[in-house]
Amino acid sequence: MNIFSIIIDTITNQDLIAVVFSSIFITLLGFYLRKKGLLNDTAGKTLSTILLMVAIPALAFNGFMTNIDPESMRQGIQVLIWGLAIYVILIFATIPIFSKYKGDKQTVLRMLSIFGSTTFFGIPIIYAIYGPEGAMFAALFNIGYRIFLYSYCYIKMSGLKMESKNIKEMFLNPIVIATFLGLFIWLLQDFMPQMQVAVGEGYQSFAFLRIDRTIPWLHRPLTFLQPLASPLAWLAIGATLAEISLTEAAKEKASWYYTLIKVGVVPLLNLVLLVLLAVTGIMPVSYVAFATMMIMMATPAATVATAFAIGFKKEEVLASNCSLLSTIIAVFVMPIWIIVIEIMYTLGVF
Repeated sequence: MNIFSIIIDTITNQDLIAVVFSSIFITLLGFYLRKKGLLNDTAGKTLSTILLMVAIPALAFNGFMTNIDPESMRQGIQVLIWGLAIYVILIFATIPIFSKYKGDKQTVLRMLSIFGSTTFFGIPIIYAIYGPEGAMFAALFNIGYRIFLYSYCYIKMSGLKMESKNIKEMFLNPIVIATFLGLFIWLLQDFMPQMQVAVGEGYQSFAFLRIDRTIPWLHRPLTFLQPLASPLAWLAIGATLAEISLTEAAKEKASWYYTLIKVGVVPLLNLVLLVLLAVTGIMPVSYVAFATMMIMMATPAATVATAFAIGFKKEEVLASNCSLLSTIIAVFVMPIWIIVIEIMYTLGVF
């Protein structure tokens, strides 16, 4: 099968078309509703709060409600390792990329390039396409992201030393708690007290903390909250974009250069490194693990990193413009990266 046939098969895949169309349509719907005043000026923030406090924690936890096996553990460990390694690589790689900019401008452009909106933008797309397995890998990948975001990024943006409040923010927010709780249950489920649960016409043993099996009525609310992640994220993105002037953002040349780096060069670098690690046998990963890591790296500017720039008065206008422009472009470029992911899979690289 040639590349052209793979592209045709991918772009005519009805499930993929449905997800891509849904993300764009709901984002535009949020934009329209805000522009028409049907959503007020706090709607984006309110939707984001529900997303980050409820929907994504439920999604992260539920991703680990599955049986463990040697292959899934191996893949999970590799995703966790790469989720740490890629940020170290980007810390050094972005220095020459933005060498023509100096001072705060270089710092802001580098931080926004290193840290994407993995939680707000990436995870909902990953879950919509790759389901609970993708959500689990995304949660593992995000561990490294949060460590570096609330340490390295905070220090560079603030010019201060690490503060205890950011350590609390790193480890005590609902998403991190849900991730580590789910990870704990997933890894240790074979060593926990077991309960016999009716499955079909027989019985199976499950760890007592596998509430999806042992206490289904307690788990059920999470299954209702989990699907809210994608539509809430897309509505919030649209409502937020409606608050900022695209015309002003488009006038800034640095914003365009940044956007090219963030949604083009960064994921391309990630792709090249993952392919090299796979073909050399150093770190072969599964299709879903590869897709998860690619989508996480193709996300636009991180909301928290942008907030750091604004809060510490480091090129606030530039940071806002970069965030807006990269988000809009990412909505339309992400399908291209998804096609590339499918090509890699069809060629048997992953």
